[in-house]
Amino acid sequence: MNKKANTAIFILVATIFNIIIMLLLFTLFLYLLARFVDPESELMFMWIGLLFIVSIGGSFFIYTMMVKLIMKKFDLEKHLDPIFSKKKKGTRDRLD
Repeated sequence: MNKKANTAIFILVATIFNIIIMLLLFTLFLYLLARFVDPESELMFMWIGLLFIVSIGGSFFIYTMMVKLIMKKFDLEKHLDPIFSKKKKGTRDRLD
């Protein structure tokens, strides 16, 4: 397989991993919310919204740390194509 295919597969698997982490965190936080907060509380919708935002942030943090660890451990930079290529300075045409 070439570098572009490896990159596409890596991004797909990493995205699925990120979504699974987010769902697990949301489920865990929802369980904790049900245990410690009164279900009749008027602030329940705010708590659920906050849990959703925290689970997104937490999953992004875990995802970032895991990707850095995997990239370093398996030296994936030589097997993956860069998503965003750097533009060379000075090659841009001027319209003066």
